[in-house]
Formats: sequence, C-alpha cells, structure tokens
Amino acid sequence: MRALLPFPDISPEIFSISIFGYELALRWYALAYIVGIILGWRLVVMAVKTPRLWRNDTVVMTPAQIEDLLTWVIIGVILGGRLGYVTFYQPAYYLQNPAEILAVWQGGMAFHGGLLGVILAGFIFTRRHNIPRMSAADVMALGVPPGLLLGRIANFINAELWGRPTDLPWGVAFPTEAAQDCPDVEGLCARHPSQLYEAGLEGLLLGAVLIWLVWRLGALKTPGLVAGVFFAGYGLARFAVEFARQPDAQFVSDGNPLGLAWHVSGWGLTMGQILSLPMILLGVWLVTRARRAT
Repeated sequence: MRALLPFPDISPEIFSISIFGYELALRWYALAYIVGIILGWRLVVMAVKTPRLWRNDTVVMTPAQIEDLLTWVIIGVILGGRLGYVTFYQPAYYLQNPAEILAVWQGGMAFHGGLLGVILAGFIFTRRHNIPRMSAADVMALGVPPGLLLGRIANFINAELWGRPTDLPWGVAFPTEAAQDCPDVEGLCARHPSQLYEAGLEGLLLGAVLIWLVWRLGALKTPGLVAGVFFAGYGLARFAVEFARQPDAQFVSDGNPLGLAWHVSGWGLTMGQILSLPMILLGVWLVTRARRAT
C-alpha cells in the first residue's frame, strides 16, 4: 500500500452566525488576508521607524503615508488579482460571461495579476506624494511575504490549488472529488501539498531573507535591492513549485496531460512558469541596477 497522509479535519469556516436569516461566516482564507496585511503593515512601519536602516539615516516615508499606501495596495490586490485571473487563466469564459468578471466572491484570483495591480497602485501613490519609487518598492516587497505564507496555508485548509499526484510519503489525500480524480491510481489519490511548498518558499524562506537583508545588511540603503530580491525569489520559488502543482483544468487535455500553457513535443511551461519568468528577469535587473548605483 502506498504511504499517504490523510487530509486534516479542519473546516474552511472558523465560525458562522445567523443574523436575520443570513449566514455570516469567517473563513480561514479571509482571516489569512486580514492577518497577513496587518503583519506586513506592522513590519513596514517598524522599518520606517528605524532611521539607521536607511541611507544617511533619512527615512523616505512616514507611518501615516504607509497607512495611506496600504489602502491603495488592498485595492490593487483585489482588482489586479481578479483581472489577472480573468486575463491569464480563463479569458474565453469571461468574454462570454462579462457580468461575472467582478464576481470575486465566486473565487478566482491570480497572484501575478495582483502584483501588477500593486505596482500600478504604488506608481500612482509615489507620484502623487513625491516619494522615491525604488525605496517605496522595497518597503512594499518587505511587507508581502506574511500574506503569502498565511494565504497558502489557507489554500491548504480549503483543499484547493493542490499538487500533482505523487507516491512520496508526504502526499496528501485531499477530500474533494476533483482531487481524487486521478487516472491510473487505484484507491485514494495522494497529491503534493504544493500549497505548503509555496508557503514555505514564498512566505517563510523569502520573508526571512528579506528581513535579514534589511535588519542585518542594511539593504534599504541600496534602493531597489530588496524589491529585486523579492521579485527574483518569488519567481524562482513559483517556477520550481509549478513542477509539483496541478495546473488549472482548462489547460489539461488528453494531448496535454501536464497542463502546459506553451509546449512543443511534450516539453514546455505552465502558465505559472510563463508568468514567473518576467519576475525573475525583473528581479535580476533590479538587483544589478541597485548594486551598480552604490
């Protein structure tokens, strides 16, 4: 018998209450977003309250400006994440059903789209307040990993975005019907817990690296360095995890069982890998540019 881990008995809902006939529920996914945003915000505020971390001990943003920027970031995440999912993953469906594009409560968000939304929001905000863009990008990058860590853990609890089938001993038998639809597998189908891989790489490891760079190496004194490490680090982590992550169903077919968005003779890249390549290149460029400017 193949070794596998049973899925933990954790409800996606923390609690629910009925008010005037309506069920209101607090879900782990919503809590992950809330706590992740708060932790990221407090981490950035700590940085801007520590002048020694900055070039010439001169902080480029105030805590009040960080709070204002947070509002812009939240809007960028929601709108960019949703429009990114619509554009990158299911454009044909939403062209036929445009009324559902903004129906975020139905699910469907893309990290790369959310990232583009945050970049646009940051560009507008820094221009309006005359804040150095590279330094703003650094503090925004510093605040992202807590949300990534908690968000991916919430994906695991929700039994969504699971990985490809595996016979490794830490494979997890996710309980959903789709997760158990594994051709050529008898009995329970174990899959990579790719959500936890991403939580560990994109959230825990990358976050620890950024904190070390900022508080131990003074990386904020080199504008663009922290943002560059974040872009390259996230891109590399996501690119690697895509080998174990199950692609979206619309990319999988009899002739393309690996769900590659681009492929030639069976070799190619998933959509997640395609979207991660520009991040890696941008990150390398930012790091190189920052180091040359010192």
